[in-house]
Amino acid sequence: MSQAWESSIMDELRMVEEEIHRSIRSEQPILTEICDYVISSGGKRMRPGVTILSYLACGGNDVSEAIKIAAAFEMIHSATLIHDDINDRSEMRRGKQSAYKRFGLQEALVSGDFLFVKAFSIGGFFNEEIVGLVADACTAIAESEIVQFEKEGQVAPLDVYLGIIRGKTAKPIMAGARIGAYLAKAEPDRIQAMGEYGLNIGMAFQIVDDVLDIVGSEKTLGKPRMVDFDEGKATLPLIYAMKDPEVGPRLSQLFHKKSKSEADVDEAIELIGRTKAIELSRVKAKEYAELALLALDGLSDSIYRQGLRKLAETVVDRKH
Repeated sequence: MSQAWESSIMDELRMVEEEIHRSIRSEQPILTEICDYVISSGGKRMRPGVTILSYLACGGNDVSEAIKIAAAFEMIHSATLIHDDINDRSEMRRGKQSAYKRFGLQEALVSGDFLFVKAFSIGGFFNEEIVGLVADACTAIAESEIVQFEKEGQVAPLDVYLGIIRGKTAKPIMAGARIGAYLAKAEPDRIQAMGEYGLNIGMAFQIVDDVLDIVGSEKTLGKPRMVDFDEGKATLPLIYAMKDPEVGPRLSQLFHKKSKSEADVDEAIELIGRTKAIELSRVKAKEYAELALLALDGLSDSIYRQGLRKLAETVVDRKH
């Protein structure tokens, strides 16, 4: 059996966890409790993994700086999850109650802000170049969130959907990969290439996430199926399925209902299953994964480069 993508950096990922838990200590115990609840709820740690693998694959030899940046990005990601659950009124996250449902709306909001600020305090973010990359990623998250709000309840064109997931998911991963290479003192072309790797991995990851929202199980997802459909968010499989002349009109009717019953959701799943939407979405995800692999051309072979390659395969093949 081939090794997991993160097998070469398990020690470094543990160090990321330790850095995060050190950084979320507060004089107000409730802040530490909420942040610990969110951070400890699981997650694939792909974002810090990409940063560390990028650093090591590009020849970095003092991993402490990369660990701090990786921890900061994971904290920013966790902050956005808290706020996303509030915005989307999501009751579950990774198989547990979302933070605002468990601890209260105001407490969760403040904890998200606290996580975000503490992320920026790790290592002082080193220099202006790194601050700029992180700020650009955070800006992309916010701007894409606004576009998603504006398009809620609408079937957005494909380019709009791709723009949203580029900003919300892919650009932060791109920034982490670029910073990893930058800290390793890689050449500008290599830093750019690692950014392309991160961007395309992020696009593939989110598309597969949107597929799993439809074909996954509540147990493996840690939340109900078809959450995006229920919230009026047209993901790639829905966009493809609604173009189908046979099922598209009925699926569109169901999608545009303000309140959807369990029977509506079940019918929508059945209708999508009669199209090639899932297959086409997986093909699209694989295209992005292949672009990510192309970005590794010219990178010296190492266990870390192999980890990056394995991650690209894992992203498209995952079942949860």
